[in-house]
Amino acid sequence: MLENRSMPSSGVIPVLTYPDVIEASRWLCAAFGFTERLLIGSHRVQLNAETGAVVVAGGATTTAPRGTFSVMIRVSDASAHFERAKAHGATILSEPTDYPYGERQYSAQDLAGYVWTFSESFADVDPANWGGVLKES
Repeated sequence: MLENRSMPSSGVIPVLTYPDVIEASRWLCAAFGFTERLLIGSHRVQLNAETGAVVVAGGATTTAPRGTFSVMIRVSDASAHFERAKAHGATILSEPTDYPYGERQYSAQDLAGYVWTFSESFADVDPANWGGVLKES
């Protein structure tokens, strides 16, 4: 696959629309620790999100439906990330919780109503131990 400096290197890149792209980008960076990668006018911003990427795009209305999906981002310290998000006014939907599949996760809603789940691996757990079936390794 050809590399292109105009695109993030992530294989999957969620594109989320917001009424105010610049405000959303600033808030996501402050609350969730993302960094701006590429600013395209005032209508689109590419953000680095840990080892992935998210695009913030214009065109949303304040009545656009949210919460029908969520974006999951892997982080190195879910508890510290949670504290940062909470300090910046994220609506906390679930506090950091350890799950039997070896992940510590919390969920928060951003200023536009999108749901984000942040996940920290704390153990390498065989999926068979919690009822999963690994199809590929």
